[in-house]
Amino acid sequence: MDFTERYEDTCSTIAVAARHGDCRQIQRLLRRGYSVDVKDNRGWNALHEAAAAGSSQCVRLLLTAAASCENYVNSLTHNSETPLYFAAKNGHVQVVNRLLKRGADINKMSNDLSCPLFAAVDGGHMEVVKLLVSKGAEVNGTHSTSDWSCLHQAVYKGHTEIVKFLVGLCSLEAVDDYGITPLFVAAQYGRHECLQVLANAGANVNCQAKDLATPLLIAAQEGHLSCVDLLLSHKADPNIYCNEDQWQLPIHAAAQFCHPRILEKLIPVTSRECDQGKEKVSPVYLAVLSGQADSLRPLLRAGYSPDAQNCRQFDYCCPLEMTLWCNSWNSDSERHQSREITQMLLAAGAHVMMPTYVFALQGNVPEHLPLILEHAGLPKEDHLKELVQTALKEMQSAPFWLPLLLKAGLDPTLLLQHKMLEEAETRVLNFLLEFINWKTLPSTMLQILARRRAEGTWTPQKHFESVPALTHLCRLAVRAAVGSDALSKSSFVQQLPVPTLLQDYLQFSDISSAYTYTAA
Repeated sequence: MDFTERYEDTCSTIAVAARHGDCRQIQRLLRRGYSVDVKDNRGWNALHEAAAAGSSQCVRLLLTAAASCENYVNSLTHNSETPLYFAAKNGHVQVVNRLLKRGADINKMSNDLSCPLFAAVDGGHMEVVKLLVSKGAEVNGTHSTSDWSCLHQAVYKGHTEIVKFLVGLCSLEAVDDYGITPLFVAAQYGRHECLQVLANAGANVNCQAKDLATPLLIAAQEGHLSCVDLLLSHKADPNIYCNEDQWQLPIHAAAQFCHPRILEKLIPVTSRECDQGKEKVSPVYLAVLSGQADSLRPLLRAGYSPDAQNCRQFDYCCPLEMTLWCNSWNSDSERHQSREITQMLLAAGAHVMMPTYVFALQGNVPEHLPLILEHAGLPKEDHLKELVQTALKEMQSAPFWLPLLLKAGLDPTLLLQHKMLEEAETRVLNFLLEFINWKTLPSTMLQILARRRAEGTWTPQKHFESVPALTHLCRLAVRAAVGSDALSKSSFVQQLPVPTLLQDYLQFSDISSAYTYTAA
């Protein structure tokens, strides 16, 4: 049954009259002997109805007619609400005054732990609040299931004038069961005027909730710029760590929830210890985690390292690695932002570590490997050998990574290993062979190719039966002389004493353009 509705068939006749403020009807019914104490299915009697409706004269008549005024004035609904509670909740100051004079319990709690003062504060009824306080209402009690005080509720509802009235009476540092003060509530919900009143009254701007969050952290997280400004102007400390692991600061919240204007406020006042400090977490990680380039841009512009530190908290070795992993499960609509973030990190000088190369080779985020190779190129020496071995373990992705690695300057002969010859599919193997002299392969390799051809697992290009063209042999000789890495750079090739028409040919563009490869 829905007890929020009023069912007239369970409501007494005199209560109906009280609900409508019909004093004459009440008088007629009283003369005929009707009871004033009949309750409906919510436990309401006529006095509850009159108080809620704000009919002071009906209240007077009902109290006069009651057998026991003291008991009647404090009669309870099924939720333990009194007539005074309803009068206060609805802002009926005259009814409140009359009920108090007749002995109403000013601090009676309802089942949900509310009281007349809390109800008046919640409704923003200043006159009723002042009247109740002047008559002795408890201002520092807790009046909700989460232990909020009246000041908490006034701030939450944004009733600035009531907050101004209560700050001189209430404990400014009262906490709920989460350790949250009224000032924290103001910061959390963006109640700028209430926050200013509390801060000016001396409330602690650096208070911490049970989870160690500060008002500055919560304001930064929720994007309340004016509250952040106000807190900083009242000496809120941006360097108080807001979790037990001692790494989370307000700047991290602003970065994660993508509030760039707040970031710009926090960057100059936040200690750079978090940038690359051991066991700390750079806000760059949180900006990457947000997936919003606007969150990363001000940090890099201010000089935060694109490499940050090894982050055990998120289990990533660098922000670039986080970008790739996070983007691997993003939707297509989110990948554009991730690509921009990758470009920003690389442009800022992020070092590409081997795990990042390895992940990029798998082709889960195909747009990233070209970016990495364009900005960072191939790894050097032993790391290059490791890259090749890793690539060969990802043979299912070879159609994706092979043309990209060769374009970036990888010596194709490094890939001429048994695993490549044994496992590569036809299009991959044919593509690779176009970059070498296929007639001068070692006999063991030629045997593998012959066997695969006989088995029908490899179909060679027809021209592989012939000796390579002289022009092809010439460009192989040039590559051997200058190196694959140098030949991959257009700026180098353009300086060679060869006609412009041959420059693309030296870079094997005719081969690359004839093949189209995508991620597996």
